[in-house]
Amino acid sequence: MEDPAAPGAGNPPANGYSNGNGNGGGKGKPAVPKGRETFRSQRRESEGSVDCPTLEFEYGDTDGHAAELSELYSYTENPEFTTNRRCFEEDFKTQVQGKEWLELEEDAQKAYVMGLLDRLEVVSRERRLKVARAVLYLAQGTFGECDSEVDVLHWSRYNCFLLYQMGTFSAFLELLHMEIDNSQACSSALRKPAISIADSTELRVLLSVMYLMVENIRLERETDSYGWRRARETFRTELSFSMHNEEPFALLLFSMVTKFCSGLAPHFPIKKVLLLLWKVVMFTLGGFEQLQALKVQKREELGLPPLAEDSIQVVKSMRAASPPSYTLDLGESQLAPPPSKLRGRRGSRRQLLTKQDSLDIYNERDLFKTEEPATEEEEESAGDGERTLDGELDLLEQDPLVPPPPSQAPLSAERVAFPKGLPWTPKVRQKDIEHFLEMSRNKFIGFTLEQDTDTLVGLPRPIHESVKTLKQHKYISIADVQIKNEEELEKCPMSLGEEVVPETPCEILYQGMLCSLPQYMIALLKILLAAAPTSKAKTDSINILADVLPEEMPITVLQSMKLGIDVNRHKEIIVKSISALLLLLLKHFKLNHIYQFEYVSQHLVFANCIPLILKFFNQNILSYITAKNSISVLDYPCCIIQDLPELTTESLEAGDNNQFCWRNLFSCINLLRLLNKLTKWKHSRTMMLVVFKSAPILKRALKVKQAMLQLYVLKLLKIQTKYLGRQWRKSNMKTMSAIYQKVRHRMNDDWAYGNDIDARPWDFQAEECTLRANIEAFNSRRYDRPQDSEFSPVDNCLQSVLGQRLDLPEDFHYSYELWLEREVFSQPICWEELLQNH
Repeated sequence: MEDPAAPGAGNPPANGYSNGNGNGGGKGKPAVPKGRETFRSQRRESEGSVDCPTLEFEYGDTDGHAAELSELYSYTENPEFTTNRRCFEEDFKTQVQGKEWLELEEDAQKAYVMGLLDRLEVVSRERRLKVARAVLYLAQGTFGECDSEVDVLHWSRYNCFLLYQMGTFSAFLELLHMEIDNSQACSSALRKPAISIADSTELRVLLSVMYLMVENIRLERETDSYGWRRARETFRTELSFSMHNEEPFALLLFSMVTKFCSGLAPHFPIKKVLLLLWKVVMFTLGGFEQLQALKVQKREELGLPPLAEDSIQVVKSMRAASPPSYTLDLGESQLAPPPSKLRGRRGSRRQLLTKQDSLDIYNERDLFKTEEPATEEEEESAGDGERTLDGELDLLEQDPLVPPPPSQAPLSAERVAFPKGLPWTPKVRQKDIEHFLEMSRNKFIGFTLEQDTDTLVGLPRPIHESVKTLKQHKYISIADVQIKNEEELEKCPMSLGEEVVPETPCEILYQGMLCSLPQYMIALLKILLAAAPTSKAKTDSINILADVLPEEMPITVLQSMKLGIDVNRHKEIIVKSISALLLLLLKHFKLNHIYQFEYVSQHLVFANCIPLILKFFNQNILSYITAKNSISVLDYPCCIIQDLPELTTESLEAGDNNQFCWRNLFSCINLLRLLNKLTKWKHSRTMMLVVFKSAPILKRALKVKQAMLQLYVLKLLKIQTKYLGRQWRKSNMKTMSAIYQKVRHRMNDDWAYGNDIDARPWDFQAEECTLRANIEAFNSRRYDRPQDSEFSPVDNCLQSVLGQRLDLPEDFHYSYELWLEREVFSQPICWEELLQNH
């Protein structure tokens, strides 16, 4: 465990990436022992247990309501719950006599909140903080008057709606602006050698109130009254659009992120900022269910066929496959195996032949059971990939993951599963049909017809049937229509006129982010790298622990263990919020306009997002998903209702009884989905996966028996299979079978053999340059509107132009004939030159 007291513990270099030091170049790697058993035992010790049952995980926008609220607070902040309660009770007694908050009528509660907001407008910083803490106590559910956790969550939600209706959010927004611009606090934090939780007290109180209001009001329930539903829509509108000539709230939070990463405000509580930013984007733009509804609506508006399925629902019905087996790495494979092992290997091959029929009918349970041993080529590529990532992102050194060989069950005890069919409807692009017809015409006729998919004269009957089948599964995406419209607008800006862009929340957010979008993406990736569990402590790195480190460092073993758990939990929550935020932004921008999505994606790629995600997965991902970096008795609201039991080192080591950590599995799936979005249909980025030797890293993630995570890993393996060579495909036939069984089929996609024309190493840099030119043209056309435009409207009607009244000088009619003679009649007209110029 890292020493959390070290400045910048667990964080990356300040520039976001490797400075060339650390573990690059393979320094400090353990030598390979000579003996096979010694080597194997060391591998197993580093790997730990590899038995992973199927994880009962349901993917969604967020975790449970109580879990999302509890992650707002670090365990170091727990004493402040008592401080908030004391501040409220002191103020409440001066205003209301003989009653408690829950005993008041609604009108009396509103009157008291109005008084609190009035007392916020004082000059004294200390008095203002006490009033803000009293408001925070209300938002936390007035837990001093509650008997159970359910009561706390109920009154927290009730109080948040009441606070919003009285204008509390606007008042706290003004205070937040003041704290962001507080140069004294920034300079004080910059001078300190080590920043602690005390440096961000005011900001943490303000952000906590705002987060609780957003999270509680965002949550929809059937029992909500009409007034609450109306307040929710009003709040969503206020957060989405520019109110009172101010930028949308999300942009203010983005500016806090960039200011923190620039080193100008190291005291900002970055975890709270990121959590609030994620929830604001989700609240204003919509979660995954709203995204699916918007997609259906947009396809209907564009006249496109309805979607065949909802991808999230299809994945939920999938079963997880057994993980592939692994052999020892190159160091052991070079040792001669004993004869008994050779006999076992031959038996394994006989078993593989016996089960070939089962493989052909998609034997799901034993999908990976007889995976062939990894070859030297694959093991070498794994080592090369780690060294490549070291050069990119200063990868933490880790040994390859090597579980013990799985036990072979007798064939008689196995039952073969017979799925009814493949889970996905196959898709075909227009480009695929054109490419198929081009090849067929060249073969049978000897010439081609550009962009003609209807003329089939001269082609044999089987080609007709093939084209018919392809057209039945043809899929036109919203992005295809948007790209085609954009091309037409570029070609005919005059005749098509100015594009009408609807002012949706997503469009407003993109317009606001456009100027500083590269800085926003770099800042988010810097923080993501700092929070990655594979990052090492660097002296020049940004410190993401400002809102978790206490003023006084722990002095006992128990305090150190508690702080260590708190620091790890803090980093996990940051990874969760950034991964979910980036995924939401990409999905919404892609639906709004494909070039908005491509603009964000390209800047993420330029900022080394692909190797960063691969670095994240280059660890024991099963251990990360099952990590127990939480202390349930210290979580909100449990810690404020029940009497805290005595904590011991044994209880902290044991952790909770959960099968897995929800937030970590959620983060891993989000990062895989993010990587898929960045690389899909982009051959240059797919080659980055190959160059960084991602296949062994991704294949190890298949050990996690969760269907959705395995699906996105298999998608990433599928797109690079054609580049990995015949030997890799031969050695990973069960992985290939899993891809065939679980990933959507693209007809005519020769992904498994590398015969596709797109698999050849063309100039991938040109592909990115063309995409960038299209993005810049789109941004320039839609968002750069100079006053003297080249395409300003021109009147081409002769009668209209001649009929206009012009203001001429008073003496013009005296010299009109002279002007006519000099400017018109005496000037020779060169008709040939006129025709050549036009």
